[in-house]
Amino acid sequence: MNQHSRPSALCERFFRRERRSVPAARGFAAEVLDSWGCRVARADLLLCVSELATNALLHGVPPGRGFRLVLARADDGGVRVEVHDSGDGHPATRAPGDEAESGRGLVLVSALADDWGVGERSPGKIVWCSFRPVGVSCPGR
Repeated sequence: MNQHSRPSALCERFFRRERRSVPAARGFAAEVLDSWGCRVARADLLLCVSELATNALLHGVPPGRGFRLVLARADDGGVRVEVHDSGDGHPATRAPGDEAESGRGLVLVSALADDWGVGERSPGKIVWCSFRPVGVSCPGR
């Protein structure tokens, strides 16, 4: 699903700024995928949900706030994952060869998702990734 595909279904949930929100977000995404019967790279999508939720908690959610996880299914069966937070900053992938122990989440998202990006919201940002249905060719992969 590219960023311009029209969703045929939409599910969203708010999560508080706490560690248990990451597995809760992943569980919510798994339930939604099951209910939709989606044929996307499930393990990859769920890992991306975990990475985007973790990034929101570590870098994007001020104390006392939370993040919103949105899943949108396109008519073609693709799925877009969005994490909305109210924090400042613009996430970016680490440079190749960077030996830091943390900060590799967006590198994983970039490698696993068919597309990803950052959108604006006020306040904050939307970090999203999308997955095409399994069996649909992906240019450049």
